[in-house]
Amino acid sequence: MSRIGLKPIKIPEGVEVKLDGKTVTVKGPKGELTRTFHKDMNIIVEDKEVRIERPSDLKEHRSLHGTTRSLISNMVEGVSKGFEKKLEIIGVGYRASKQGNKVVINAGYSHPVEIEPLDGIEIDVPKNTELVVKGINKEMVGKIAANIRAIRPPEPYKGKGIRYAGEYVRRKEGKTAK
Repeated sequence: MSRIGLKPIKIPEGVEVKLDGKTVTVKGPKGELTRTFHKDMNIIVEDKEVRIERPSDLKEHRSLHGTTRSLISNMVEGVSKGFEKKLEIIGVGYRASKQGNKVVINAGYSHPVEIEPLDGIEIDVPKNTELVVKGINKEMVGKIAANIRAIRPPEPYKGKGIRYAGEYVRRKEGKTAK
């Protein structure tokens, strides 16, 4: 039984949730998100909360129940507070800079890597070794942050590379001379 799917989603002040068939539109101070959900899930919007009900206890319906609730909850949180992922760049000569809308990352390659954020996503460079990816769509913020990390993932010997803030990189011992 889905414990997450049973919890109602509280709608904060300034956020508006509209239901059109199986399409949910959430408007808030930071923007607007729209998503269409599975035809079997029953989404109910009533007085400052959203509830999700499933038609049966089939495995597919049980798995969709919690997922649907989490996706709608993330939409509500995104338009009210927003999401952000912080990344750290570690390594001699590794740095990032912002040029207009683009972010240019020097990560040890023969060429700088340019990243242009998608609509609704903002990439800040507070220091030349820190990046902050912000947006209202949790999925897109995570995807952009993962793409930036994939430019130069942290390696286990010296720990150089791009990592999430607070990420622990297990270090290995190098070769020893006899």
